[in-house]
Amino acid sequence: MFPTQGQQSPMDINNLEMVMANVVYNVTKIFITPVEMVLHPFYGSTYCPPVILFFSAVMMIFLPIFSALLGAAAHLVPFLKFHAPMGMFGIGTLSQLFFFGGFVHGIRIWRKMIHPERELISDWEGLPLPIFTMLPKASWWTIRIIYEPIFLLISANLLQDFYILQPSAAHYLMFAAVALAFNQYTAWYISWRFLRTAMNTRNMGPIIARIIDDTATDNDRATLHLASIPKDLPEDMRKETAAYIARAFNVKKEGN
Repeated sequence: MFPTQGQQSPMDINNLEMVMANVVYNVTKIFITPVEMVLHPFYGSTYCPPVILFFSAVMMIFLPIFSALLGAAAHLVPFLKFHAPMGMFGIGTLSQLFFFGGFVHGIRIWRKMIHPERELISDWEGLPLPIFTMLPKASWWTIRIIYEPIFLLISANLLQDFYILQPSAAHYLMFAAVALAFNQYTAWYISWRFLRTAMNTRNMGPIIARIIDDTATDNDRATLHLASIPKDLPEDMRKETAAYIARAFNVKKEGN
C-alpha cells in the first residue's frame, strides 16, 4: 500500500500501475472488438471509441494479407509439402463480417448519438447473450471473464474440427478468447482497485489518529509503513505532521 500524495510524480508506482492496466485493457480491446460485436450486439455509443475501431479495422485488413503471404511463402520452402487450408471460411471471411458488422453497428450507434436519451449509460457493454445467463453462477464478471472466453475457445476448436473454419480464422478466435479474458479481468481489477482505495482511505483515519496521539501499536504503524512520532515533538510541529500524513494518504479527517 502506497500513499497518494498531492505532489506525486506522474510516474509514481500507483499511477504507473493504472497506466499499464489501461494499456493492457486498450490493446486487448483492439483484438476482441470484432468478436464483441457478436457477443454484445447492443453495446453503448461510447463503448467502442473511434481509436479502438480504427486499429481493429487495420488489424482485420492486414490479418488476411499476412495469412495469404504466409501461405505463399510456404511454397518457396524446399522439400516442404504445402496443403491448402481445409475449411470453408478463413480469416478473410471474418474480416468481411467485421466490416459488415461495423456498418450495421454504425447505423445503430449513430441513432443513439443523435438521440442521447435512448441510452442510460453510453459506455455499457450491453446484456450478454441469453445462453450465458442460463449457466451456473452466471454473474456479470463470471460471464465476461470465464464463460465467454471458454465459449470462443470451444467454438473455434469445434468449427475447425468440422472443417467449417480454416486454421487462420480458428487461431484468431482462440487468441481473441485469451485477450477477452485478460481484457475483462483488467476491467474488473480497475473497478475493484477504485473501491478498495476508497475503503483503505476510510480505514486509515482511525490509525492515523492513533499515530498522532502516540497510542498506535507497532501493527498500526506497520500497516501504513510509518514510524512513531517522537514524544518531545512540539505541539505545532505535531499538528503539521498530522496534516501532512493526512494529505499523504488522502484522508479527510473531520475536526482537524
